[in-house]
Amino acid sequence: MKFSNFIVIIIIFFTLSNCTKKESVENKRPNILFIMADDLGFSDLGCFGSEISTPNLDALARSGIRNTSLYTAPTCSPSRAMLLSGVDNHRNGYGTMEGDWAENQIGVKGYEGHLNFDVVTFPKLLQDNGYHTSISGKWHQAFPVSKEEQWPNKRGFTRSFALLPGGAGHFSDQQKLFSFYKKTWYMEDGKTVDTLPEDFYSSDYYASKSMSYIDESIKENKPFFNYLAFTAPHWPLQVQDEYVDLYKGRYDKGYEVLAQERLGRMIEMGIIPPNSKVPSLSPNVAPWESLSDEEKHISSKTMEIYAAMIERLDANVGRVINHLKENGIYKNTIIVFLADNGAEGNYIGSILETQKWIDKSFDNSLSNIGKKNSYVYTGPSWAQVSTLPFKWYKGFSTEGGIRCPSIISYDKWKGNAGKINNQILTIKDFAPTFLEMANIKHPRTVYNGRNILPLDGVSMLNWLENKQELVHDIEEAHCWELYGRRGVRKSNWKAEWQDKPYGDDKWELYDLSNDIGEENNLAYKSPEKLQELIKEWEVYAIKNKVILPNEKVGYGPDKVWQK
Repeated sequence: MKFSNFIVIIIIFFTLSNCTKKESVENKRPNILFIMADDLGFSDLGCFGSEISTPNLDALARSGIRNTSLYTAPTCSPSRAMLLSGVDNHRNGYGTMEGDWAENQIGVKGYEGHLNFDVVTFPKLLQDNGYHTSISGKWHQAFPVSKEEQWPNKRGFTRSFALLPGGAGHFSDQQKLFSFYKKTWYMEDGKTVDTLPEDFYSSDYYASKSMSYIDESIKENKPFFNYLAFTAPHWPLQVQDEYVDLYKGRYDKGYEVLAQERLGRMIEMGIIPPNSKVPSLSPNVAPWESLSDEEKHISSKTMEIYAAMIERLDANVGRVINHLKENGIYKNTIIVFLADNGAEGNYIGSILETQKWIDKSFDNSLSNIGKKNSYVYTGPSWAQVSTLPFKWYKGFSTEGGIRCPSIISYDKWKGNAGKINNQILTIKDFAPTFLEMANIKHPRTVYNGRNILPLDGVSMLNWLENKQELVHDIEEAHCWELYGRRGVRKSNWKAEWQDKPYGDDKWELYDLSNDIGEENNLAYKSPEKLQELIKEWEVYAIKNKVILPNEKVGYGPDKVWQK
């Protein structure tokens, strides 16, 4: 053989080898980017009817599916625990939030106040099977936060930069969330972070970390899972000085006018049914025109900051998505956006004299609202707009507390572009979906020699690939409970139990097909339907060992759940 011919053969061999290698990289298991917003309401995105500018999430919605009936838990840490484990919050450690135990819940399995070790997280299973896994942003799965075995680097994340508690100020000063917190805890790869960069702003920094972790996966030629867990627009509401006036004057007409404007756009978009209405103002909200001029100015300025935070969150989503495109991996990345619960509408200042600390420690003058040394929150008035067209907000099992905006986009599912999906999905369904996409089987009952809980969620993959019509059977019951507030939805019927003064400490019944705002209680008109749903909730309570706060009955071999 001539030497020249030998050289040609060698060139052909390496060319084919490189082509094969390139093809294997392009056809490898999908990357997963999961983006979570913190306390964002159902109607707060442009693609869900908001006036707030969110062009990047709007574009993501045009390329994928907007889900109008995706359910979370009523608050953040139980939702995040269900996301990571695919297991109901009453069994994964968050039967109640950390620090909120009733006397009869203390020390009970499933009520640990942190993501317990009866579950294995899906990031851990991805990591075990060759994925580069990372988190940048809010963790809120450890209690106390100093427990290192509960940190993300111990629960399946290769790389991690995380805010460990439920919230903090958004700048480098590490402002505490509550007066009784000792400090704000950040960690990176299992080590505490004592100082932050001077130009730190939460949404910007988390997005930058996300991109750096994605770059690592590219260098290692591994598929990635990145959990981009923003702390925006969680209170305290803060944004960089150059964006403080981004929405100046936009909310001067008040929350009632804004609600009507949003509702009209939502109906026009097909996000909600044409018969939807703006719910009545809740008893803890005064009509806008009854406020003094000073109260109006402070209220509208607060909402301006909230909107600016959402726009800046969206801009950072755009940065990460563009980074995927620039590196040629966008087409092989499934992108999910989700809020963790309804908008925050509670009075934060009523918690353990926190308002006294706020008044003493921060400058909340009109000209300073939203800046680094301020501490404000929207409260129930604007939260009711954010959760349109639903009732109540974060902390409740009403639609406003648990029904959240969601987008699922994957370039390979082009048939899903622009779809609006109204069928029920749950936050527990993501874990089995991602595992199936990665061709990984959940160990079900035993993992690394210890007993674990099987998944409660259901894979959405066949539905996403248009191979099946539904994820959950129409007659399947979906149940929730937190702080004794209960909910069960079956088809278009919803039964709820709210404590006083938010309810009457008894079951209520709503037909969501013509009363999405849950204003017409049918408990007395349809008692048989109400009893049907109550029985479904009782089955759920027994299965998940729900302990309602301050009840004397419990669980044991000779005990059953009682009302």
